[in-house]
Amino acid sequence: MPKYLIQASYTPEGTKGLLAEGAGGRRAAVEQVVAGLGGTVEALYFAFGEDDFIGIIDFPDPVSMAAVSLSVKASGALRTRATPLLTVEEIDEATRRQVGFRPPGA
Repeated sequence: MPKYLIQASYTPEGTKGLLAEGAGGRRAAVEQVVAGLGGTVEALYFAFGEDDFIGIIDFPDPVSMAAVSLSVKASGALRTRATPLLTVEEIDEATRRQVGFRPPGA
C-alpha cells in the first residue's frame, strides 16, 4: 500500500480549532478520514517550528491521497505537503530499470 509523509501547518483558524478540540480530537478525525478511504495511520506527531503536524499514512492508491489532500486544503485550516515514501526494495527495483534519458546539450 502506498505510504505518504504528511507535513502540515495550521492556519490561525485551524489553530483555534486545535485549541478547542485538543490533539486527541484531531487524531480521531484523521484516523476516521483515512480509514474511510481504506487507509491506515502509521504515526502521528505534533511539532513546533515550520510544521505543526507530521504523519505517516498508508492509502490503497494515490487517488485516495489526492482526495484527502484536496479536502483538507479546501478547508483553509491547514497548509499541507504529502510526500510519497518508497521502500528500499522499490528503489532497488528502480535502479534496475533502463531509462533512455538524454541530458540537455548532450
